[in-house]
Amino acid sequence: MSIDVAAARADTPGCANVAHLYNCGAGLMPRPVLDSLTAHLTLEAGIGGYEAADRHEAAVAHSYDAIATLLNCDADEIALVENATVAWDMAFYGMSFGPGDRILTAVSEYASNYIAFLQVAKRTGAEIVVVPNDAAGQLDVAALENLIDARAKLIAVTHVPTNGGLVNPAAEIGRVARAAGVPFLLDACQAAGHLALDVRAIGCDMLSATGRKYLRGPRGTGFLYVARHMLDRLEPPFLDLHAASWVAADRYELRPDARRFENWESYVAGKIGLGVAVDYALALGMDAVEARIDDLATGLRRRLDAIPGVRVRDLGARKCGIVSFSIDGADPNEVVRAMADRKINIGTSSAFSTRLDMDGRDITLMNRMGVHYYNSEDELDRFAGAVEDLGRR
Repeated sequence: MSIDVAAARADTPGCANVAHLYNCGAGLMPRPVLDSLTAHLTLEAGIGGYEAADRHEAAVAHSYDAIATLLNCDADEIALVENATVAWDMAFYGMSFGPGDRILTAVSEYASNYIAFLQVAKRTGAEIVVVPNDAAGQLDVAALENLIDARAKLIAVTHVPTNGGLVNPAAEIGRVARAAGVPFLLDACQAAGHLALDVRAIGCDMLSATGRKYLRGPRGTGFLYVARHMLDRLEPPFLDLHAASWVAADRYELRPDARRFENWESYVAGKIGLGVAVDYALALGMDAVEARIDDLATGLRRRLDAIPGVRVRDLGARKCGIVSFSIDGADPNEVVRAMADRKINIGTSSAFSTRLDMDGRDITLMNRMGVHYYNSEDELDRFAGAVEDLGRR
């Protein structure tokens, strides 16, 4: 199956306004997602929030089924939450750590995750162990295997880091985790909607993701997968009357499924829109989506490599749709502004986001972009021409 790019662009109102090459920040919503949001919000305004939620209960329930299909898991292993960070935090802070426990992670780990590691290490005496990269710049699986011992409590790795273009070898990490019996938390914030994901094949016990990036869903949406066998090994860091039932004056009971990691108040329109976004991706076929993104990113890197004074900063044996680069002598923030003047959306990535990776490569700030299947070759040509113009200044 291949992507009908013209149809995808016709379905994406934003394509008429900008060349949106910043899907690693937030993807442009397709029309069906936008329509589902506005329809529910209009209903809320017309009949009331609770009443609208009751009327669209089946649409919300469908979102769990859609995400379960996307990940190859069961719907009761899915929690819908506010964003990827909340999803990741509910899993990570649900674990119990003590002095000497080891958290194994990657050089390219995202700042929010690493800050949580530091907080837990400070509170509990747990130890953070950074697995070195291999020669290609991705997590070294052999080194991971050698670092696992009786103290290893968790493997927590970002599948597609926020910058650097690489795809960490999640399935190989999962193989090591399963063999050692160590829980594996995969941050799939940039991977969901970008790569075909199968939690059974990957072997992760927990996975967090957002709706707003490559899934092209609404902002303020995210989800958490928790394998059934992990449910009772995690204690949700906070509970409410949705996550648990108050069954006696001195006792509560947790929900029996992953929704114990949710709370009662939620963005109902967003939950519905997220399900529609997942349906949209599934209808295209995630293998086709992944292949199209790979082709575009490869062509983009080829264009950038051909421009004097431009350095592509990407790593990894396998590269993805996120492309990072620097223009000699150019301030990355000024590059973003210059592109915006041309109605081209790109962004930056700083050491504040992936400090170990960026400090190790002596990079403070660089540009990044993320292509998606609805981007066109003409848009990439426009962008490359704009980069050439900036390089001549």
